[in-house]
Amino acid sequence: MPKGWGDLGRQILILVGVDLAYTAVRGIADGEKAVAMAHGQQVIEFQQQLHLLFEPDVQGFFLPTQWVIDLANQLYLNAQFSVALGFLVWLYFFRNDSYNFVRNMFVVSMGLALVGYALYPTAPPRMFSEYGFVDTINEFSGVNHDSALAKSFINPYAAIPSMHCAFAVMIGATGALVCRNWWSRAFWAFWPVLILWVVIVTGNHYWIDAVLGWMVAITAALVAQRLLARARPEVWAFQAQAQTQAKGRLPQEAEA
Repeated sequence: MPKGWGDLGRQILILVGVDLAYTAVRGIADGEKAVAMAHGQQVIEFQQQLHLLFEPDVQGFFLPTQWVIDLANQLYLNAQFSVALGFLVWLYFFRNDSYNFVRNMFVVSMGLALVGYALYPTAPPRMFSEYGFVDTINEFSGVNHDSALAKSFINPYAAIPSMHCAFAVMIGATGALVCRNWWSRAFWAFWPVLILWVVIVTGNHYWIDAVLGWMVAITAALVAQRLLARARPEVWAFQAQAQTQAKGRLPQEAEA
């Protein structure tokens, strides 16, 4: 235990509480279906004007290869929560000096995302089959994420911003900074690119959703660094303990 069982229990309660609040508010603030579909249409038309509606072509290229689609589906279903949670657990136990900063970054990003979902509910591309989009999760994975049970926990009209991509950037950047092996650093540096491919191939996000998700991640990092870390630098700064210990050694090293 890096900081004892009490701190571990407190962190679990924080994560569970934040996730429950996020899920509840996200499910309530789902907006009208007609409004969300209209917003999705606006996104498609905007990308068409830019000549950048390439997602159906990307899907069409990979759809004939079943194992690739299965991989993309599994990554989509697990990346936002299973991988993110597993990464936070690893970070807590093995890179604890960075954990509080990353946790705060996640909390801020989820709050920002809820604002986006409430102000601009948007249907994902998988709901626009007339443009060539395919819902690979429903078609190939055996999981119906439009079922009544799923809709009771999630908002189906929460395409903007893509929190899959936001989480991927926060995890990827952190992993690239704190991992010690070159191959693990390379893997986490590539992780945001992989998840961008996943959300497009599965028909769950437009590329512009991913860009907005990255912006959410960057904003959350700035808030965590420039506001929260300044309030409690010994706890909430990135690698706070290491920095504090280094500062504590400086006078002794100067005397030596």
